[in-house]
Amino acid sequence: QVQLVESGGGLVQPGGSLRLSCAASGFTLDYYTIGWFRQAPGKEREGVSCISSNDDSRYFAHSVKGRSTISRDNTKNTVYLQMNNLKPEDTAVYYCAAANHYYCSDPPQIYDYDYWGQGTQVTVSS
Repeated sequence: QVQLVESGGGLVQPGGSLRLSCAASGFTLDYYTIGWFRQAPGKEREGVSCISSNDDSRYFAHSVKGRSTISRDNTKNTVYLQMNNLKPEDTAVYYCAAANHYYCSDPPQIYDYDYWGQGTQVTVSS
């Protein structure tokens, strides 16, 4: 039973912060490259961030680079995406996904990822 569950989304004012969590069960996240994607209404799902299985190298999309960090806590089998200085254009459903791949592509590609969570809604509005 392989499962990914996102949490930590919600309503936040512009300039605020959120920490999104991606908790795995049925497999060990340490063995997978983990990507974060987001999809806003009417737009394609896009890669936001990634942390590799090989060496924990990181990728951030230009739209969030400098405002975000991604990290692993292997003791909790969880990956986090910290997002700061949030903007209205960050509003989207955020998904985490696991890939049987050693490295992060630039940008992460949907077809590389084998397991997906159900998503967590992030709304940035005053």
